[in-house]
Order: sequence, then structure tokens, then C-alpha cells
Amino acid sequence: MNPVIHFEMPYEDRERMAAFYRSAFGWQTQMLGPEMGNYVLATTTETETGDRGPTQPGAINGGFYGKHPDWPAQHPSVVIGVDDIRAAMEKVSASGGQVLGEPMEIPGVGHYVSFMDPEGNRVSMLQPLPRG
Repeated sequence: MNPVIHFEMPYEDRERMAAFYRSAFGWQTQMLGPEMGNYVLATTTETETGDRGPTQPGAINGGFYGKHPDWPAQHPSVVIGVDDIRAAMEKVSASGGQVLGEPMEIPGVGHYVSFMDPEGNRVSMLQPLPRG
């Protein structure tokens, strides 16, 4: 079984978005630079040192990405952890989903690709790098 390991939501104004979630929910945000697509990491729960993930079972952290006029289905979505992204892409396609492009490498994190499920939901998959 592949678990949900991350959530993602789009933003139009990253400073406004980060300030809102810090103020309303006490989340910590980390603004990444242009080399990482100006992504914003959101820590929503107590996390182990060395970025080894949440300490509470079932809890997840997430992130925010800037909206792009040419990207499909920019809505809140979840990221599913997989052991083998290529095999998971084949399963998604065989099960009636549509993979959106090729996996991209996220330095220090793993390989990531989005897909549309048969209901029109944009979802993503991540094959994380092995934790050491």
C-alpha cells in the first residue's frame, strides 16, 4: 500500500500565503529559491531532526507552488509515496489515469511526477531518496 506523504496547494502571492498559514495554524514555512521553482515547504507537525519526516504516525507536511497559466488542474492535491516511480506510472496508466509528463528530479528529495485520475483530480507521486 502506498501512503499519502505530502500535500500541495497553489499560491498567487507566496508571502501572503505563508503569513496566513503561519498566523492561522502555526505552521512553519521555508521559502525555496528560483532553482527550486520558488516552492514553499510547510511544516505542519513535529518533525524528526535531519528531515526524516513527521514524528506522529499519519501526520504529513506539505508545500505550496506558484500558479502557472499553462499548468493543468492547479488545486490542492496530495502526493503519494511510491517505491518505483516508473512502475507506478505504468500502473496509473493501466488503471485509467493519465501521467502528466516525465518524472522530475527534486534535488535531495527524490523523483516526482503528477497525474490525472479518472475523476479529473490532479495527484502526484514521489519516489523518495533512501533515508540514511
